[in-house]
Amino acid sequence: MTDQPPPPPYPPLPPPGGGSYPPPPLPGGGSYPPPPLPGGGSYPPPPPSVGGYVPPPPGPAIRALPKEAYAAWHTRALALLIDYLPAAVIALGVGSAFGEDSGSGQAAGLLVNVTVVAYLIWNYGYRQGTTGSSLGKSVMKIQVLSESTGRPIGFGMSIVRQLAHVVDGLLFYIGYLFPLWDAKRQTLADKIMSTVVLPIQSR
Repeated sequence: MTDQPPPPPYPPLPPPGGGSYPPPPLPGGGSYPPPPLPGGGSYPPPPPSVGGYVPPPPGPAIRALPKEAYAAWHTRALALLIDYLPAAVIALGVGSAFGEDSGSGQAAGLLVNVTVVAYLIWNYGYRQGTTGSSLGKSVMKIQVLSESTGRPIGFGMSIVRQLAHVVDGLLFYIGYLFPLWDAKRQTLADKIMSTVVLPIQSR
């Protein structure tokens, strides 16, 4: 009969000098996850390797640009005139054709008002809200974008932005002149809505 060593005791004896045995290796390599932190929470991410990419800190999508990068005041003014040109042509054309005294003239005037309002909602709400550019802004190659997302602000917020221009008209329309000296060439409505106007080719 062959002599065999006795089986090891169970549980295994502690290693010399105290401590504990390391855990067995995981199947397929790898390592065990770290133990949970006291009180919950999570470990901070590891530092980037030397020469690795470090993502920028969170902040607005459109960061501060040089003043010249924003749309100039005269460009915005010309875009505004172009935006209101179709409405003015409709109002003046129909008004001069029918007059204001006859019943047909009053009906035509009502139709003009409805048409002009519908045009302004389409131009400033839908067109500018979805593409960033109203009809006039498209001609002048500029667009309205949100500072936080860098995208057009959408139908509803574009309508609200147009209503906010009422603030620009207070105190002798000084809000419309803010782009002449403001660092971001914003009107007061732009500041309220956190929007900027940029040339299309710069985006």
